[in-house]
Amino acid sequence: MTIDNNIMTAYRRYLRLQRNMSKNTVEAYMLDASKLLNFLATVPAASAGAETSPTPQGKALTDVTLDDLQLFVQSLHEIGIGPRSTCRIISGVKSLFGFMVLDGYIDSDPTELLEAPVVGEHLPEFLTPAEVDLLEDSIDLSKPEGHRNRAIIEVLFSCGLRVSELVNLKWSDIYADERFVRVLGKGSKERLVPISERALKEISNYLPWRNSLKIKPGEEDYVFLNRRGAHLTRVMILIMLKRQADEAGLKKVISPHTLRHSFATALLEGGADLRVIQALLGHESIGTTEIYTHLSMQTLRQEVLQHHPRNMKAMAKK
Repeated sequence: MTIDNNIMTAYRRYLRLQRNMSKNTVEAYMLDASKLLNFLATVPAASAGAETSPTPQGKALTDVTLDDLQLFVQSLHEIGIGPRSTCRIISGVKSLFGFMVLDGYIDSDPTELLEAPVVGEHLPEFLTPAEVDLLEDSIDLSKPEGHRNRAIIEVLFSCGLRVSELVNLKWSDIYADERFVRVLGKGSKERLVPISERALKEISNYLPWRNSLKIKPGEEDYVFLNRRGAHLTRVMILIMLKRQADEAGLKKVISPHTLRHSFATALLEGGADLRVIQALLGHESIGTTEIYTHLSMQTLRQEVLQHHPRNMKAMAKK
């Protein structure tokens, strides 16, 4: 449908230019919108509840009602999409219709009364410093990428970077003498993050192999490269970490974000102020950072259960 195509083109431009979102974030929002478009293609143009066969065109975005959206949410559940993912998709759909009202495509927002499913509190997985050491020690340094992979893990844990920030890290962003890295985060916002002596050492150990590569034009400033001399992708790092976790015998589900969570949790348990952690992680809202207070309390509770004499006696009786 031409009108929907026009709306989606304008919406992409709005996200990129007016909302100043990164390319990856824009694509995530567009993917959420595409799920709704695919659903609407099966909805009769006359009415969402009409007992007629869907038209080849389906229903236009400008004709969507709350009933249509509720059926859409129900369809997500039926195909096995969980509550948390559904909430994210609904958030993306609300953003789309908010834009449509703003740009005059529709007069009222049909998502205003759309309710998201209830999601239980989820505490992200994290690694202790000992588990990070175990992960690094499991790397075979005789392999070409060994020192590179060790440096990647140490930088993620020492600096708390997002994986997108790591793959785009450049030599010109590293201030080794001052022990800071300049990070370009979400919304193209810059922040300075301290980098540890150990992380700088691991990067230095990786340099001989990196210098032996035939680096592709335009890739010279990227820190972490693959064998073909091009900078790594997020998927490459995810695969590497999952494989390394298996080799280390870690039972936890490991991703680049796990190391970011580990960075924040280690800081909080070491006594760092929550506002400092917020700045280091590049969180726009302190509410996003507050999840780590729950993580810390969970750890403290476990310590009390295991080591307080009253609890030890109770556990011994079981």
